[in-house]
Amino acid sequence: MDDHIKRDADDQPEFAIHIGARLVSATPERVEFEMPVTQALANRNGVLHGGAIMGLADNAGGTGTFLNLPEGRSTTTLESKTNFLRPIRLGDVARAVSLPLHVGRTTQIWQTTITRGDGKVAAIVTQTQMVMDWKGGQSQ
Repeated sequence: MDDHIKRDADDQPEFAIHIGARLVSATPERVEFEMPVTQALANRNGVLHGGAIMGLADNAGGTGTFLNLPEGRSTTTLESKTNFLRPIRLGDVARAVSLPLHVGRTTQIWQTTITRGDGKVAAIVTQTQMVMDWKGGQSQ
């Protein structure tokens, strides 16, 4: 991984750190994270909360988008759709693999597959990322 990509991929937001998302690998063509399923991320049924799954996927797809941005541009999620297929129980590890479906000038679309420790698919998330100018905390 080149130094620029590694630096950008390693610079994760506080939210990713807060939910325990750990970057495994990142290239402009594929991003992978792992996240342990802890009590703090579980719902009342003892499985990973849907919002935590969506947060992990959003962070992974956003990281992939960021690695494909032109210099001086930024990104934000424009749309996200999640299909929940199976639960991920406490003590397991969720693995997110994000792949680009479209890398365009104004939008990028990423599909993230979330699997459980047994390799079975727990969720599939498709998100559209808007590519934008971001100066001084404001969209231009």
